[in-house]
Formats: sequence, structure tokens, C-alpha cells
Amino acid sequence: MPQLSADAIEQLRAQFDRQLEVGLHHGAQLAVYVDGDLVVDFAGGSTGPDGDETTPETRHVLFSCTKPFVGVGLHQLVEQGELDYDDRVVEHWPEFADDGTQKASITVRQVLSHTAGLPFGAFDEQYESWGDWDAVVAAMEDIDPVFEPGTTPAYHAINYGWLVGELIRRCSGQPVEAYVAENVFEPLGMDHTGIGLRDDEPDDVATLAGYEAFERCHDVDEGLDDPAASAGAFNQEAMRRAVIPAANGIGTARDMARFYACLANGGSLDGTQLLTEATVDEATTTHAETESDGTLSRPARYGLGVWTGGLAADMFGAASKERMFGHAGLGSSFGWADPELNVGFALVTNGIRDESFEHAARVGQLSDAVRLLLQD
Repeated sequence: MPQLSADAIEQLRAQFDRQLEVGLHHGAQLAVYVDGDLVVDFAGGSTGPDGDETTPETRHVLFSCTKPFVGVGLHQLVEQGELDYDDRVVEHWPEFADDGTQKASITVRQVLSHTAGLPFGAFDEQYESWGDWDAVVAAMEDIDPVFEPGTTPAYHAINYGWLVGELIRRCSGQPVEAYVAENVFEPLGMDHTGIGLRDDEPDDVATLAGYEAFERCHDVDEGLDDPAASAGAFNQEAMRRAVIPAANGIGTARDMARFYACLANGGSLDGTQLLTEATVDEATTTHAETESDGTLSRPARYGLGVWTGGLAADMFGAASKERMFGHAGLGSSFGWADPELNVGFALVTNGIRDESFEHAARVGQLSDAVRLLLQD
């Protein structure tokens, strides 16, 4: 099994430090598991423009890196027989759609693979209601498809979490944040990770900073959102204390790398089994692919709750393979697993760069470095 030598770890540290030195973000964490062992656990910079030192325990907003956590929760319920990937959502959530409508045909598999046809809607802008789960459910029941279900891969940036979260609640009887904490985070020892902050937790999360884009060679219409606006919104305590299963995971790179190390190892780590190997294989196989995503306007590959690799200039690295899988967070974080090398990787920062070329380039640089150094 490939391993990172002391020299390789030193070289990786230099690349990590360089991104901080040139001002790509105020603070960052990088963690790597190889063959079940934590071999890289870097932290540097500060928790914000005027913050304290970033440590490996500093918690950050993980944005869409939250999506695979709740996806695993739903996969567990599939394994338990509570639902099936090809069930229609209305079989478990009758109020979701009226009988005979296009929306009533949406399946669990389509929700997980971003092909449900509900990528965006009016509720996306109703931030003041995101902390009210009853309002969330009502919004998802009222929303109409943008695309015919099953036809168009289109990233469900926020709605993915509302849909998966309510399916988890309907099938388990627990709120999504409680179910995932009890069945994913706690068993795996992800002690610094949760979906939003609970009432008894301090708001000690690193401050986000939005940076102006400075890249010069990508389509300005590509990607999601304005970095400064996103930073401002998710620096608000109310947003951090809400339950937003697609976007407001709070955690560390160390915990995220552990999560991916478990999946890279077939769903088990240190005696804890989150999923069976067969379920991991099903979830991390490409189920939808497009040259122009209906939301992001760029090539995309989707498993069931994760992105899959092997595309040109993706965040998995320049020489990534389709069997790699993981997920990005809004211009700020990325985690992946490589089952062939048995590696779990996570980069977390508090600096939000543009969601497309620039973000992919800086994450891909570190992803490439890890994989190349392992193979030296």
C-alpha cells in the first residue's frame, strides 16, 4: 500500500503553506488518511481577518460538503429496508406531490443524483425561513419542477438537503440533524462536526471572507453565487444555528477526511461500519452525467449523494479517475475518497473564492500533490 514519506509530507506542507502566504484565504486545514491512518493534519493562518490562530480543531462552515453526510444517512435507511432508491418520494411523503402530476414521478434515486428537476425555486431566496423546518417542508411541497424529472442533471444546491432531510425524518422518525449525528458522526468519532450549531454550542466557527474573483480564463456565468454575499450570510449566527442539510455543516478537515477514509475503505473504519461495501459501490458509481449542468453550466458527474471524478480540470485533480468520489463546498472546501489508494482527503478554508475555475485550480493542486506523492 502506498504511503506518504516524511519528505513527501514536508513537501505537501510547503504547498499548503504557500496558499496561505499568497492570501488565498485567512486560515485553512488539510487532513489526509492513508490506509485508515491519519498521516496529514495541517492547520495554518487565522480564523478570520482579525481572528485567532487556526488549529486542527477550529470548526468551519462546510457548505455543500455537508451533502454526503446526509446522503450516507439516507443510504443507511435504504440498507435497513425503510425505503428503496427507486421508490417515488410520494410513497414516503404523500404531501410532496399530487397524484398523476409530473412531480409525483420523482424518485429517491433522482433526488440523490440531482436529476429530480427541482434545482431551484423561490424558497432559495427566503433566507429568513430556512431555520423553520415546517416552512421548508411546505416550500418543497409547493415547488414545481424546472425540468422534467429524470431528464436533466442540474445541481440542487439547497433543495437537495431539504428533500433528503425530510425523507430521513419521514423514514426514521428523527430530525435529520439528530439522525446523522447519532448514526454517522458519533459512531465514526467525528466529534467536531454537526449540521448547524445546536442551542447549547458556542458560535466558535471561523469567520468567512469573500474574495473578489481574479481569474481571467473562465465563463463569468459559470458557477454559483457571489463570494462576499455568501460569506456575509453564513457569518450570521442565525444561519449557523439553522438546519440546512445541503449547506451548513459545521466541522473540521480532520473529521471530513475520516469520513472519506471510511468510505474509501468500503464503508468501515476502526471497527465502525457506516455502510456495506455494496452500498458504497452503488452510491459512488456515476448515475448522471452532463456536459452542461442545468444549474452550474459546466460538466458534472453525480453518484448518489456525491460527485464522481475523471473530468478534465475537476477538483479531484488533473489525473483523477471516475472511481474517485467526494464533494465540494462553496468556494471554500473539498473532500474526496480514492478507493484504489485507500485515501481520504479534506481541505477546509475560511476564504470563499469563485466557485469555478479558481476554486478548482487551488484544490486540484493539493489533490494532485497527495496522489503523486503517494505514488513516488
